[in-house]
Parts: sequence; C-alpha cells; structure tokens
Amino acid sequence: MNIATRVDTGTHFDLKPLTPTIGAELHGIDLSEELSEAAIAAVRQALLDWKVIFFRDQDITRAQHIAFARRFGDLEIHPATPKDQPDPEVLRIEHGPNSRGQENAWHSDVTWRATPSLGSILRSIEIPPVGGDTLFANMEAAYEGLSPEMKRFAEGLTAKHDIARVFAKRLSKEADELRAKYPVQDHPVIRTHPETGRRAIYVNTAFTECINGLTKKESDWLLEHLYAQAANPEIQCRFRWTPNALAFWDNRSSQHFAASDYFPQRRAMERVTIKGDRPFFTP
Repeated sequence: MNIATRVDTGTHFDLKPLTPTIGAELHGIDLSEELSEAAIAAVRQALLDWKVIFFRDQDITRAQHIAFARRFGDLEIHPATPKDQPDPEVLRIEHGPNSRGQENAWHSDVTWRATPSLGSILRSIEIPPVGGDTLFANMEAAYEGLSPEMKRFAEGLTAKHDIARVFAKRLSKEADELRAKYPVQDHPVIRTHPETGRRAIYVNTAFTECINGLTKKESDWLLEHLYAQAANPEIQCRFRWTPNALAFWDNRSSQHFAASDYFPQRRAMERVTIKGDRPFFTP
C-alpha cells in the first residue's frame, strides 16, 4: 500500500502502512529541516490515523530531534534523566553486555503522571546486528475487540498508576520517596482520545497497580483480561530498526513492547516525550 499525500506547495511525503491496523512509514520528509505548519499538521494527522509513524534515514542531531518534538507541544523531563545531562528533555535508553533490556512489557509511557504524555519520539543511536525490534499495539482496536457488556462495565472504572512499580528499583529510590514527588494517579480504564474522540484501553502491565472499587482477585482478573488484548497480532505492527530511524507513537491510543532479544549486543536509543493532558472518559 502506498499513499502519497501532498501537504503544501512543493512538499509531499509517501505514507506506507506497515499493517492495515497500526503503523506507517513516512518517506520524503527531511527532519533536519524546519517543516512548514502544513507539513506538521499532516504528520500529526498521520499519527492520529496510524497510532505510530516511522521515519528512516534521518541523520539529525539531538537539537534537531528536540526541535521536531517541540512542534507538537511542550516537552517533559523524565526522572531517570541524569540531572547534569545537557539537553534534559532527552532520555537515553541504553543496554549492552552489562545491562539486559527491561522495556519488554506492553506499556504506555509515564501513565503515572497526572497528565501522561501525548507521545514519544524515539531515535536509534546504536542498534544490534539483529534483534531489538519494537512492537506496537492499537489499543483502540483492543477496546473494540471487547464484548459490548465488557465495554460497558470497564467504561465506568478507574485504575491506579504508580511510578514505583518500575522506577523505585531502577532509580534506587524508596517507593514512598518517589510517590511523594509523583503521587499515585487514578485514570480511567477506558480513555477517550482528546483529539479523535475514539476510545482505547488505558491500563498497562508496567504502571497499573489495581482497579478501584474491585477486590484484589477481581482487579487482577480484569487487568489480565485487558492486558491480553494487546497480545493479538492482528492489532500490532513490528518495527525493525535501522540506523538513523525514528518512531513517533501516540501514547493515548497505543502501547509498545521493546523486544530485549539482542543481549549481550548493544542497543542505544534516545527518546523525547511530548506532554499530554489528563486522561478522561466521555460516556
């Protein structure tokens, strides 16, 4: 499938879907240049339509990576970023012989924030000879796959999202210390997308602790059922990284899974994350 979209005079890109459901590569855009407002609007629409978009052969600097992300909103600083690092908006994710990858679980980024991110833009810095792909799941399609009765039940629920589930160990912090700075947040189990109005499952294995109002057994069962919806290959795409590639995903409508199958080879990536708004559900 090849869809050419002309976004303004002299500017166009080819949009090539990876699957019918999620993921598209955008060819013909040079991210080292300042894109027109029309081009940015077209990229944003592609993101909304396909949940994750990819750019290859983009030999750009950190500053250009940050500048591109800023076109979509304010940027956030992750608590895992070293305090003395230049360009604090950049989160470096690096693994090798002494560090096995830990991002190999379905999740949406920073759902422990009161206002989780709009999206993340990840750039390949060093990739292994083979492996290290990233998988993405369409959580709107996951929601649509639920039965009508399950949809109605889940739509009325909220769940707790806790930073300490992942980052207490990674940052060598006490859980209560982290929670004092980033309090546990209640977010709807089913989220309404603020731009499209579409609904998506909004719980994830990394940061969701429990569903409010249910017993632990009920909560555990329902969360496992909802988590499992992302595992359907028919709502997924898989991106094989190449040098100087970028992936830009919508954290409001997708989840991702970084395959940690490359150990002990090295894989280094840099991520810039765009601030979002507070999740809500519209009945």
